[in-house]
Amino acid sequence: MSEKERITNAIKRHILLKLVEHRYWQHKHTNINNLPKSLPSYLRSSGHVKNAIRELIKQGFLLAKPTYYGLELSLNIKKKKEIEEFISKH
Repeated sequence: MSEKERITNAIKRHILLKLVEHRYWQHKHTNINNLPKSLPSYLRSSGHVKNAIRELIKQGFLLAKPTYYGLELSLNIKKKKEIEEFISKH
């Protein structure tokens, strides 16, 4: 696994853990700008966070809801088992 993949997986795990802890499943959502706030500044400024969020949406782990004030994200309840496996694996 390359360094870039390792960093991206760590960011994905961090984002998923944060959303699980706050119980952002299905209809409870948060703004996309809130996700990188608890990461170190050197990771926030890099493009890794945006790539990780895009990959989580493509994998179906995150549901995206566009609103007039920005993009809102929540966890996909149908992928709960896969999300928990991803968190425990990485």
